[in-house]
Amino acid sequence: MESAPLEFFKRLLDTPSPSGYEKPVQDLVRSYLKPIADSVETDLHGNVIGAKNTSAPLRVMYAGHCDQIGMLVSQIDELGFIYAQTIGGWDPQQLIGQRMVIWTSTGPVPAVIARKPIHLLTDEERKTVVQTKDLWLDIGAKDQAEAKELVRIGDPVTLKLGFEEMRNGLANAPKMDNTTGLWVVLEALRRAGKLNCALYSVSTVQEEIGLRGAKTSAHGINPQVGIGVDVFHATDCPTIDKRQLGEITLGKGPVIFRGPNMNPKVVDLLVEAAESYKIPYQLAALGKPASNDSNALQMSQAGVAAGCVSIPNRYMHSAVEVISLEDLDNAATLLARFAEMIDADHDFRP
Repeated sequence: MESAPLEFFKRLLDTPSPSGYEKPVQDLVRSYLKPIADSVETDLHGNVIGAKNTSAPLRVMYAGHCDQIGMLVSQIDELGFIYAQTIGGWDPQQLIGQRMVIWTSTGPVPAVIARKPIHLLTDEERKTVVQTKDLWLDIGAKDQAEAKELVRIGDPVTLKLGFEEMRNGLANAPKMDNTTGLWVVLEALRRAGKLNCALYSVSTVQEEIGLRGAKTSAHGINPQVGIGVDVFHATDCPTIDKRQLGEITLGKGPVIFRGPNMNPKVVDLLVEAAESYKIPYQLAALGKPASNDSNALQMSQAGVAAGCVSIPNRYMHSAVEVISLEDLDNAATLLARFAEMIDADHDFRP
């Protein structure tokens, strides 16, 4: 991966974006798109849309959601400890003992999230799976008044953010879901050369709470073709069932999905682009509606020829999501070449 796009990827990972609180990361997206897109717009929902060749009648939309799972401050008790609701799908076990950040209007406030030590747990408590309501955030405040000077009800909370490189081209960070997909759709727009279609790369909001930004942005763009780019479970680690998810390996390329959520002609063209340009890829089957933006894209207005391209990801929705940087690079090139291969009169009707 080139150094400038890699640095931008790291900046995205360092910027908070819980669902409904995406503005900081969308500011970065707008600045990145400005020199590479013909137009950059932000709709009322907060989706940021970069486009090229908008006069072409055939419209192609790439959706990468910018939001991440997080928490939301809901109570500050008399001792200054803070309780929070979840935003999106959390396994509470992943939260115990984590360093957190509360993003307030005056700046970030460091916090930890914990439960009572194992030494003090009763035998019954040790057998019980912890619930979010039993966890609290500690910012080191001496009392409720001090905590309330810093933190307000409704302030968003994330895991402590940060990127860490690993061996063999791998990297870990919170919010790889879906900074990876967001980076891919932006980089694909930058890499796309001569186009016969109008290409829209959209940083969608609120995917983690119901694919909401993809629904609203697709309604505004009204594309004929749409591809959602997200993460998918890598199966090259212990305890994951390959019989259901398939052989999905970090570093072996982006995942192209087949199934009823995917238009067969879109899938065929994605595979053709990969094979023509010698881009590694992996196939995966999905027999139900996708739980990502490709689902919303397919069902927009009178229907869209949808596809889904994903980045293999270990340990999804945790503080240590692991991906391959090479998979990101190849996914961006794949989508750039796919868009270039679309003819002005391309017919995607199955």
